[in-house]
Amino acid sequence: MPDITVIRADLADPEHGDAIVACLDAYAAHPMGGSHPLPDEVRATVVAGLRDTPAAMVWLAQDGDAYVGVVVAFAGFSTFAAKPRWNVHDVSVVDGQRGKGVGRALLTRVVADATAAGCVAVTLEVRHDNAPARHLYASLGFGDGFAPMAFWERRVDGSTP
Repeated sequence: MPDITVIRADLADPEHGDAIVACLDAYAAHPMGGSHPLPDEVRATVVAGLRDTPAAMVWLAQDGDAYVGVVVAFAGFSTFAAKPRWNVHDVSVVDGQRGKGVGRALLTRVVADATAAGCVAVTLEVRHDNAPARHLYASLGFGDGFAPMAFWERRVDGSTP
């Protein structure tokens, strides 16, 4: 089992930026992420975009000196609870590290940070066909909630999924 350390990423640190891109690219290139590496334009702009998004939060997992996973989340607000709630947008663990506790370490830290920040909940989306992720999330207490929701999308930039 690797010795995983989870840190909040510094979006101004080029090393952290490179790690974020590499971890996101690992997921994009994986079949669950669409089997295509991130386009060069995305690789070049994603960290700056996150830095310019005040609600963005990023955590990196390290095994020794190697960055092996990332979580990207966004702060929101629950109008029903009048408290913050965070949405995990991306969880990515690099090839060769999946199934070794990296995702668990990342999400455990995110939930602990959300608790410390006074959040009412942490939400995330998961593909129906991603059994390993669904198992991990359920084991950490995530579930459909009081009414299962579907993630709907309307593209406004002319792209297709």
